[in-house]
Amino acid sequence: LCTIPLDTAKVRLQLQKKTASGDGVSVSKYRGLMGTVVTIAREEGLWALWNGVIAGLHRQCIYGGLRIGLYDPVKTFLVGSDFVGDIPLYQKIFAALLTGAIAIVVANPTDLVKVRLQAEGKLPSGVPRRYYGALDAYCTIVRQEGLGALWTGLGPNIARNAIVNAAELASYDQVKETILKIPGFTDNIFTHILAGLGAGLFAVCIGSPIDVVGFLSPLLLSAKNNSLAAPNISISLYRLTTKVCCLLLLKKQPAYVRNYEECAYLILISL
Repeated sequence: LCTIPLDTAKVRLQLQKKTASGDGVSVSKYRGLMGTVVTIAREEGLWALWNGVIAGLHRQCIYGGLRIGLYDPVKTFLVGSDFVGDIPLYQKIFAALLTGAIAIVVANPTDLVKVRLQAEGKLPSGVPRRYYGALDAYCTIVRQEGLGALWTGLGPNIARNAIVNAAELASYDQVKETILKIPGFTDNIFTHILAGLGAGLFAVCIGSPIDVVGFLSPLLLSAKNNSLAAPNISISLYRLTTKVCCLLLLKKQPAYVRNYEECAYLILISL
């Protein structure tokens, strides 16, 4: 509920295309994280910042519940119930990868609907909205595009969320375990906060590159039913990742990674 405005701003920043002004100079409608928030609130109303909040809650309940709730049972299953001592880091990473992948397979429809609702900005006069809320979006997508359309971009989403989940949960587990070995530290709220800060840092550093690519997957939609469809629907995760990496190395950043203020959003969400 608190971070959905920042998430909506991130979606608009990553989606926007530059438009030519009167003198031929390309300009961006949204500039920076806070500038985007202000622009959306001014043009569409304050509540537009909470577009997709119901689908976002669906996603958090399903995805968050599964990835966290399954982590300890899967970790125990991997090492065996009779295991004694500190669980190896690679087992923690593997357990988090598995739970992240399982969770997003179930939650992918909520992720898709959330992004579509957030992406729909102010419409011209007389143009009806495609969706009138989360439940209407689920029904409309199934009716117009088929049930399988709810799992659009599942492959890239699995890759992204498994990696981010591993970065968060495994690092949290490992950082807390390391802190507790330091004399004077006990298993209290301060230790959990420190472990959470460490996990947030790892999640941002490791998850940000894949997040840029993974975000685009819900937007590679059916061209016949969605005006937001990308020009090349068949682009693969490998090709997209390679393109982004090459552009970054050449310091020719595409529009969806040019807004550095998005880092603030990622840090807020992860911490």
